[in-house]
Amino acid sequence: MKEIVDVCTLDDYKLKLTFNNGEIRVKDMKPHLDKGIFKILKDKSVFSKVKINFGTVSWDNDIDMCADFLYETSVPIE
Repeated sequence: MKEIVDVCTLDDYKLKLTFNNGEIRVKDMKPHLDKGIFKILKDKSVFSKVKINFGTVSWDNDIDMCADFLYETSVPIE
């Protein structure tokens, strides 16, 4: 099971994710920002408050995403 051990925001609504297997990947969050609860993340001050919670990323207001989904839909940094 994948877990995220470090996260930071990058420009243009991207997350730099470090997984427990040592891989560092980038997830583009823009495709999700027009959907449901994720709309609030369009506010960059909210988006920038990303944190790790139980091995995945989360924001206030009970917003989170599955670590496995983030792994599968992100791209490795080379």
